[in-house]
Amino acid sequence: MFKSVEDVQQRFRDARYIASRRIATVVYLAARMGRPILIEGPAGVGKTEMAKVLAEATSRRLIRLQCYEGLDEGKALYEWKYAKQLLYTQLLKERIGELIEDTHSLPEAVAKIAGQDDAFFSFQFLSPRPLLSAIQADDEVVLLVDEIDKAEPEFEAFLLEVLSDFQVSVPELGTIAAKHIPLVALTSNNARELSDGLKRRCLHLFIDFPAPREELEILRLKVPEISERLAQAVVTAVQRIRAMELRKPPSVSESLDWARSLVILNAETLDPAVVEATLTMLVKYEKDMERVKGALDKVLADLN
Repeated sequence: MFKSVEDVQQRFRDARYIASRRIATVVYLAARMGRPILIEGPAGVGKTEMAKVLAEATSRRLIRLQCYEGLDEGKALYEWKYAKQLLYTQLLKERIGELIEDTHSLPEAVAKIAGQDDAFFSFQFLSPRPLLSAIQADDEVVLLVDEIDKAEPEFEAFLLEVLSDFQVSVPELGTIAAKHIPLVALTSNNARELSDGLKRRCLHLFIDFPAPREELEILRLKVPEISERLAQAVVTAVQRIRAMELRKPPSVSESLDWARSLVILNAETLDPAVVEATLTMLVKYEKDMERVKGALDKVLADLN
């Protein structure tokens, strides 16, 4: 695992992710203490990306559970392969004579047939969903529970139970315990308040949009072909746009896409015409677009 906080920072950087000392400290402690990380913050700041990088930095397979309204225990754990069970039923029906030929009474024959029930509900007919896949995994994995705030409180309570014991019960098969305790990262956009119990179980990490200096470092790392002058102008412009009252401020990934598009267009500065033509890389709603275009002079002031 990680040797130190500095080791976390270096491994994350090798995976092209800038982890501040605060982020690296939480990751290091979570790994050493065997605790899940609850990553909260606005959409677009890199919460999901951080979990993916955690898997890469630890050379673990990533298993992702995407949460949504209506997600329940069954959909997160497993489903039965009903088509395969049906084929098995048909096969048993065709061979039932062979099965009961050595029986001597009706109760004995019924008992012999009933004894096949376990075959219908065995692992060969079970299709694991993300939670069960993480628990059953023969290798060490990272489990990403993405956007837990979109799931109902009932599912959150179930998840808390799983994270406490790392075992689940399948009525037909019994209790299944984890072979290896996974590294767990949960993300939340704060669409609703999460329970105190879940917050106590996890190490909490809040990630906000990066400060200008941090964003410039990210831009240099992710878009190395950009000139220093253009990189600084892009960061300043994006920071100014985020400060506006928008329905959706530009995410980090969107600012990177904008920078790449400017490089492709051979832009050396933030020319107003080029900026207006590429704003759709940053701004996704029409009213936001109108607001940014109306303030473009202020956004680009002193940048050329």
